[in-house]
Amino acid sequence: MRIKDLREDADLTQKQIADFLHIKQNTYSQYENGHRQIPIEVLIKLARFYNTSIDYLVGETHNKKRYY
Repeated sequence: MRIKDLREDADLTQKQIADFLHIKQNTYSQYENGHRQIPIEVLIKLARFYNTSIDYLVGETHNKKRYY
């Protein structure tokens, strides 16, 4: 999962991303550390936010470019 790296590269906190997603910070933290599965709706929001694909977020491709 690449969401932590993308968040840190954007100089954002877990709280900022959690607020964007309308979830609690500890829920987002569990997504980052793999203790909770990320719902597809959240993956879609994160992919759009970071302008990348869900495949990239979950490590299925090294191509960061978003599909259209």
